[in-house]
Amino acid sequence: MFLKIFKSISKYRAWSSSLEGSIGFVPTMGALHEGHASLIKKSISSCKSTVVSVFINPKQFSADEDFDFYPQKNNEDLLLLDSIGVDALFVPDKNLIYPKNFSTTLKESRLSKTLEGLSRPHFFEGVLTVVLKLFNIISPTSAFFGKKDYQQLLVVKKMVEDLNLNLTVVGCDTVREKGGLAMSSRNEAFNNKEISFLGCIYDSLKIAQNKIRLGSKKSSDIKKSIDIYISNFKGISVDYIEVSDLSSLKSIEIIDRSVLISIAVFFKKTRLIDNIEVII
Repeated sequence: MFLKIFKSISKYRAWSSSLEGSIGFVPTMGALHEGHASLIKKSISSCKSTVVSVFINPKQFSADEDFDFYPQKNNEDLLLLDSIGVDALFVPDKNLIYPKNFSTTLKESRLSKTLEGLSRPHFFEGVLTVVLKLFNIISPTSAFFGKKDYQQLLVVKKMVEDLNLNLTVVGCDTVREKGGLAMSSRNEAFNNKEISFLGCIYDSLKIAQNKIRLGSKKSSDIKKSIDIYISNFKGISVDYIEVSDLSSLKSIEIIDRSVLISIAVFFKKTRLIDNIEVII
């Protein structure tokens, strides 16, 4: 195995200080899949060295969410990272990231207030805090995030811009299962039949996208069409459906510009999100 594994900040920094050229970084919570692999491959093709982190961040889960049941596949993750050609893996302990006297968190006050931020008020504070810490530890020149978490991508980009961080955040297209379900570590909870069944989520977004392209202008009509379509699939309950400005993520009533259609649902107690862009 050529993959270097670091659990210590000082040891990682000692190693990375000798690197020449660009460093690509892919932060993850483990249970890696082909979506993660696509981000990593993008980094490898773009940067001289690539570093991946695995850390299940407790601060982005609330008390009633699935932190204790978040999937872990440590051995499989190591094999995948080594086979792809990642240079280093950073796997910090919780106490390394959040020592007992830790008392600093980071908030974003605009982009994070809709969609996931509205449904999960704790979420982005936890995300931004850990991502900033990881950026400071890894010192990447580029960081790669998937568009499945579109709002997260924009919020991280805003943090980098606002705090004058010296790196580029790269958004990468969503990778999907054969039936259309966006790849996610949470898909570990489902069998193949259920994964195929859940392709209806993306189908509903594609139908809505087509309606807009054919001239539909009312967001309420678009959201209603998605809700009606999803209601035909037993066991799926909708958390939210939203049509937002593609840049500000503000909810809009009349579709007269490029938009993001977002959806969050529950299936078998597992929460899933997806989105689709409509460029006008």
